Amino acid sequence: MIRSLAAVGAAALLSSFVHVPAFAAVVGVSSVSSLQAALDTARPGQRIVLADGVHATNQPVKITKSGITVAAAHAGRTVFTRGGLELGAVRDVTIEGFVFDGTSSMSVPPEAQATRITRNTYSGNKDGASLSVSADDVQVDHNTFQNRNNEGVYLQITGPGSEIAKRTWIHHNYFYNHQFTGANGGESIRLGYSHKQSKSANAIVEHNLFEKADGDAEAISVKSSDNIVRFNTIRDSKGYIVLRHGNRTTVEGNLLFNSGIRFHGNDHKIFNNLVQNSGDRAIVFGSGKEADSGPDSKLHDRPDRVTVAFNTLIGTGAVVESDGGDFKPKDCVFANNVVRGSSGGVLSMHAGSTVKYEGNVIWGGTGGSMPSSGYRSVDPKLVKDANGLSRLSSTSPAINASVGTYSYVTRDFDLQARSGKPDVGADEYNSAAVRKPLTKADVGVSAP
Repeated sequence: MIRSLAAVGAAALLSSFVHVPAFAAVVGVSSVSSLQAALDTARPGQRIVLADGVHATNQPVKITKSGITVAAAHAGRTVFTRGGLELGAVRDVTIEGFVFDGTSSMSVPPEAQATRITRNTYSGNKDGASLSVSADDVQVDHNTFQNRNNEGVYLQITGPGSEIAKRTWIHHNYFYNHQFTGANGGESIRLGYSHKQSKSANAIVEHNLFEKADGDAEAISVKSSDNIVRFNTIRDSKGYIVLRHGNRTTVEGNLLFNSGIRFHGNDHKIFNNLVQNSGDRAIVFGSGKEADSGPDSKLHDRPDRVTVAFNTLIGTGAVVESDGGDFKPKDCVFANNVVRGSSGGVLSMHAGSTVKYEGNVIWGGTGGSMPSSGYRSVDPKLVKDANGLSRLSSTSPAINASVGTYSYVTRDFDLQARSGKPDVGADEYNSAAVRKPLTKADVGVSAP
């Protein structure tokens, strides 16, 4: 008996160290009906894989189990043309590798917390947003949104009722070819709504590529507060990064080609951005119809206490402008920027605006409405690197030339540390350039 008890104890001890799963970790299915059956009995930790093929369903496949992954056998080869997937009250579910074409859809309702949407393709016209996110702590990464020409956005961040979805992380996605021709309503990303502008979304939008974002004047439209928009690349697009409503958003280190940045609202920080624009309006201080927007207002409000610093801005005509309106920018800062134009005034600010100017370097035009105390007119000696980015050369007068204290600007657009007295513009001179614009190889379904 003693030996038997010892054997039982040893077996119990061994089982506490050696895990023998009681279910298959990966379940492969060949049809939508078998997918639904597998999902109905799924266990946390399982990966349910649907075979390659084209699938059309009258009703979406319902996901009601938490802690699972629902994946295509090969990213881009499992296509829904009707129906799609529907998330229930779940947590920690990953949706991976599907194509949502035709009328098919898959969005994230408020009760589907901590969902990950990765390596999916949203293609063609949809009714409303291609992907809508209403839950907290959702990650949207390595997806492709493409080829849409009707009204509606590619990616809408919303939330239940009057609330906003919190802590959405949007990264390494490819937004391509939105060609809606209406007045507005074709943004690539709409982060909130006007009536949710005071809500703190705390979203991060980073390392995304936008090409032919022409469905709206706003490629990234921020309509909430306390967000970060950084390290994105926009090229050949009508759409800008626009802080349309809300406060306290950071716009850092973006590379914009034939695009720009426009802002309304209060207490934003806009720094380390490179805007290479073939036209004018690289930076636009929005002014508008009211001093500060109320919770239900859709009017443009003026920017208050917005700092635009350490950017490199290249264009023609008025590279930096303010919009018209009854309420002008108030208590803003424009500091330590390199502004290169072609002729005329590089800055045009409406009378009545109150902006502090300091430490700027301008070339290729006059200061325009910028007071002479706010800039030096001197050639910054910019050179283009192998990736087409305008940088300081070793003899640039912008090196070690900044003024004032901007303690949050600790790195440049390469993410290299700024040392000593920071250089003017987005680039801290360093012979070892590391940044390059994002390409299709860096983002979307097939990227590393």
